[in-house]
Amino acid sequence: LVSPPFQMALYFCTGVLADETQFHHYALNVPFYTHFTSPIRRYADVVVHRLLSASLGARPPIKMEKEAIQKQADHCNDRKMASKRVQELSADLFFSIFVRVRP
Repeated sequence: LVSPPFQMALYFCTGVLADETQFHHYALNVPFYTHFTSPIRRYADVVVHRLLSASLGARPPIKMEKEAIQKQADHCNDRKMASKRVQELSADLFFSIFVRVRP
């Protein structure tokens, strides 16, 4: 039996957390961390790009309440977990069919 070595990463808005130690990156041992890639696939990456651009002064400030940003993060987390679950179920189904048709 094998289990994942780390807890799955979650999207969250730092502004809704009272304690900064809650977003310390354990594996990298850094106090502040963000993750994003090219914003062509995941909406969470689009949001991070927009927020970082605004914080660096490259675009006007984002006029959103931190609770609204957290709501988007929660939705992205829900979709990410649902996608992961569907992938796991698909692999299980394929394996069971593979085993069934083999003599």
